[in-house]
Amino acid sequence: MENNLFHLQYALDTFYFLVCGALVMWMAAGFTMLEAGLVRAKNTTEILTKNVALYAVSCIMYLVCGYAIMYNGDWFLAGIGTVDADAVLADFAARENGADGFSGAAIYAGAADFFFQVVFVATAMSIVSGAVAERMKLWAFLAFAVVMTGFIYPMEGLWTWGGGDVFGWYNLGALGFSDFAGAGIVHMAGAAAALAGVLLLGARAGKYAPDGTARAMPGANMPLAALGTMILWLGWFGFNGGSVLKLGDIDSANAVAVVFLNTNAAAAAGALAALILARLRYHKADLTMLLNGALAGLVVITAEPLTPSALQATVFGAAGGALVTLSVVCLDRLKIDDPVGAISVHGVCGLFGLLLVPLTNTEATLLGQLAGAATIFVWVFGLSWLVWRALKASIGIRIDAEHEFNGMDLADCGIEAYPEFTKTV
Repeated sequence: MENNLFHLQYALDTFYFLVCGALVMWMAAGFTMLEAGLVRAKNTTEILTKNVALYAVSCIMYLVCGYAIMYNGDWFLAGIGTVDADAVLADFAARENGADGFSGAAIYAGAADFFFQVVFVATAMSIVSGAVAERMKLWAFLAFAVVMTGFIYPMEGLWTWGGGDVFGWYNLGALGFSDFAGAGIVHMAGAAAALAGVLLLGARAGKYAPDGTARAMPGANMPLAALGTMILWLGWFGFNGGSVLKLGDIDSANAVAVVFLNTNAAAAAGALAALILARLRYHKADLTMLLNGALAGLVVITAEPLTPSALQATVFGAAGGALVTLSVVCLDRLKIDDPVGAISVHGVCGLFGLLLVPLTNTEATLLGQLAGAATIFVWVFGLSWLVWRALKASIGIRIDAEHEFNGMDLADCGIEAYPEFTKTV
């Protein structure tokens, strides 16, 4: 009878893990729709192509080598589909008898963990996509995606979730670094890679006036942007909830419920805070700020969605929503052109979320959080800068002025997203 219960618990934990991974995969659709809504019509097909292709690249590269680097495993997942049932049952039994360790840890050796991890890699790469939109060559972007998902991300993942030392110097976990679901490891890392690319790429033509003021370049489809945000909001329950790693016991089930509650509260508070601040500043209900406010709240709470109370999660999310509105304006003043606000949402708010963790999680330290954030940023930004520079010197990373004026849909893809609105027959 006991073995049957262990079998059931393992099956439930694994199924929950896979469903959460599927929800995170659905976030790829959210990023795609959000970015397609926030770019101009002439660049829509290219941004759609880029997002579908980067997901495919991420899956292949993490399969070939990324997972092995991050968790010291076999390249190309040799033997990953096999799980020793007796070892799993022994693990469960030991946990029931009071032994330390993760009940059901054999999931880590199986395909379920790979699937859950690979969709996180794709999320980090999706963040880069929006920031460099409307002026980067498609194939240069995909070449960068190969390196980012196959090496840059897995290495910083090794030093954090993978438990490895940073070049043998120190272990971030031992310093008191904690990042529950990846506010720094995934979101800030993606933003750091994006920032390096944006700095080398330059702003879109016409974005800044001669006096330095930013010109508005409205997106083509606000319904798509809103839909993308709501898809991301839904997918985030898998992103944060799945990071509990299991469901099949009372403590874990309660933890999942708390994570869902806090994730939702932070997103709602972030959206409202951004909307109110935008109303006070611009005297308009700015939809783009509302959307980015919700995402900012989600990024902030991703660092630690389990230990805060519902009230604390709400306050943290609201602070993130307010912060992102200020960050977007600040980056524009610095002439850092980010068409979708990805660097502000995922980078600035990712760092902010990491720094909030010690307020509710006693196992985390401010020094550990600073060390972890610095390591992630320096590694990802530095390596990304070198890769972008190499691409710029070889194949080039920016489309020419004529193609930028006419739109990347025709230049890269040969087809427009909305041909009936731009041509007459």
